[in-house]
Parts: sequence; C-alpha cells; structure tokens
Amino acid sequence: MAIDDKLLDELLKDYKKPEDLTGEKGLLKQLTKRLIERAMSAEMSQHLGYEKHSPEGKNGGNSRNGYSTKTIRSDSGEFDIDQPRDRDGTFEPQIIKKHQKSFNGFDDKIMSMYSLGMTTRDIQSHIKEIYGVELSPDFVTNVTDQIIDDIKEWQNRPLEEIYPIVFLDAIRVKSRENGQVINKAIYLVMGINLQGMKDVLGMWITENEGAKFWASVVSDLSNRGVKDILIACVDGLKGFEEAINSVFPKTQVQLCIVHMLRNSMKYVSWKDRKNLVTDLKPIYCAPNAEAAAFELEKFKKKWDKKYPSIGEMWQRNWAGIIPFLAYPNFIRRIIYTTNAIESLNHSIRKMTKIKGAFPTDEAAMKSIYLCLQNAKKKWKMPIRDWGQILNQFAIVFEGRFKLEEAL
Repeated sequence: MAIDDKLLDELLKDYKKPEDLTGEKGLLKQLTKRLIERAMSAEMSQHLGYEKHSPEGKNGGNSRNGYSTKTIRSDSGEFDIDQPRDRDGTFEPQIIKKHQKSFNGFDDKIMSMYSLGMTTRDIQSHIKEIYGVELSPDFVTNVTDQIIDDIKEWQNRPLEEIYPIVFLDAIRVKSRENGQVINKAIYLVMGINLQGMKDVLGMWITENEGAKFWASVVSDLSNRGVKDILIACVDGLKGFEEAINSVFPKTQVQLCIVHMLRNSMKYVSWKDRKNLVTDLKPIYCAPNAEAAAFELEKFKKKWDKKYPSIGEMWQRNWAGIIPFLAYPNFIRRIIYTTNAIESLNHSIRKMTKIKGAFPTDEAAMKSIYLCLQNAKKKWKMPIRDWGQILNQFAIVFEGRFKLEEAL
C-alpha cells in the first residue's frame, strides 16, 4: 500500500535534524508505537467481532478490559506499548505475540550473532554500537533460550527407517561445571538417507567419549524409528563396532582410513614420515582386500623392525579397514573417511574457539544446534552419483531396502 506524500509532509513538518526522526523521542519510535497499538486494537475488534464502542458489544459476552503495559525493543530503540486485554483472557495478539519482547527482527539478529560464536556481552555491545539500543545480557540469554524447546523437539523427532550411510564422530568442547572448566564430548551422528540427502540425526553431550555411551546413542536412533543402517563410518575407538552391531547387527562398520593414517604417524619420526605414508598408500588404494593384505605384508617386512606397532595396529583393525575395498571408487571416496562429518566439526570448532569455555552444557548445545542449522542450509543437493551408488547398494545389500521407493 502506497503512503500519500501529503501524509508524509504532515508528519515531517517539524523535522529539523536527524534526531527528530531517529532519536530517543523521534518520529520513528513514536510512529512504530502508535502503529503497533492500532494494529492490536484492530486485532482485538476482529477477535471480539465488533468495533470499539459499538453497541453490538453491549451484553454480548466477552468484551474489552483495559490495557497492560509492555516494553518492546526495536531497531529504533526501546518503548512501551499499551496492549489491549479482554475479560475472558482469550485474546492472542499476532503483531507482537505473548512473551515477545522485540520487534523488527532483533531476535533473528541475536540468534545469528550467537550462532557465529559471539558471547552474550559481545552481542549486547554490538547491538548498542549499531542500533543504539541497550540490551541486558539477561535479555540476550532469554532470546537464545527460545530455541531450547526447538532443540528438544529436534533431538526427539522421528527418523527415517533406513539410512544407507551414517557417520559417527565426537567433538570436544569446554564447559563450566561447579566452578571448573571441564572437557566435554559432543556426540554427532550424520546420516545420508535413501534420497542421498545429508542430515544430522542428533547430538548428545557427556564428559567422556567411549563405546558404552555410543551404544546408548545408537539405541536412541533405534528408538526414534531407525530400523537399518547399511554402512556406519567411524573412527578407531575401541568397542565402536560392537556398540553399533549390538543394536544394528547387519550394519557394516567401516573404520576411517584418515584416522588410521593419523594414528600411524604418532609413532614416526619426521624424517621417515614421507616414505612411510608412501608405503601405506598401496594398502588402502589396493583393488581388493587380497591385494591390500599383500601390500600390508610388504609394509610390515620393511618397517616392523623400526615401527612394529604400526603394522600391528593395521593388522588388529583389519576387519574394519577392508569393507570399503569391496566397492567401486565412486563409493569408496564417500565411506573411506569420516570427512563428511569432520567438515561439519570444523565449522563447530571455529565457533567454539571464539566462545572459549561455555558457561553451561545447555549454552554449548544452543550454540552447536544453531551452527548445525546454518550448515544444513547448504545441503540442498543429493550426494554426487547417488543413483549409481544406490543401485550398487541394492546389489550388495539385497533385500534390505526397495530401490523403486528410493529413486
């Protein structure tokens, strides 16, 4: 709706300096206040079914019952509004909802800054500098607390019955507890569904990363509707495979080759690293498991005298290393590493590095949840070559899912 220039001229007839428009007692703040109050009055008339002072409302049951004062923060500053009430207490205003304390997108601005790792006091200072609006740290906390219910709903939402590929990993954060800063593990599970789309299935927090807790995480996935996982990609945590197979006995567990290489390098001097990495490559790039076993024996003959623990580690984890070798390269590049979830973890680490130590576990969960939602906005396309991948899975995992329902 166009605004008549004559109306604007009338509003601006006393305008002499910018403060007359944008200042503490400026026109913008007054106009915002009056427009909100008029909109609420119109909403009340619609709610009751008659206009103010209309004879239709006489002895008509519910009626207006005065006003309550509410403080609102907006881009033009802080002001009080008179919110109409009805006798039955059934009026629900829409322009400024119950318990809403801000107008013009302040909540979205605060959420966005919080998701980037800014502290409540950083946000308070930033809002004041840009908009000239004073926000208390408690106000910022209350705004971000609005997502707690969203997190609970998201964390307990029903999941799909089948996920062809699932990545499981944990990231460390610092959280305060009883006056001390403690390292906590945030467990994350990312799934790729039958349509090839990525999604984070949940996050859990505990003090220590371990197979026992992972077993409870996998049980939670089952309780939320997951009936089958074809391939689970994990790091080399002891007992991980047993934890997964205790709930999903048919799931093929693939150890992350990148984690295996990192763990191998822990034992190697700088001068030997380049040659040793070169000698490990034929193992995980072999055309099949038999060829890989042959290359492992060659590696052990060459390096066992100097670094016996490396060959022994690969031998001990062999059953978890070789599953990906049964697949063509377009599937190998997806499942041989947990990089898909590592990339997500990198975004979280950038945010947590800015935050430092979180004041509570709840604050950590809020920040990471917002970071996950930001990442999810980029996941608009299925995994590359997904149709070809799914056709291969239909052969390898015959009878585990219906191909025609997925494509």
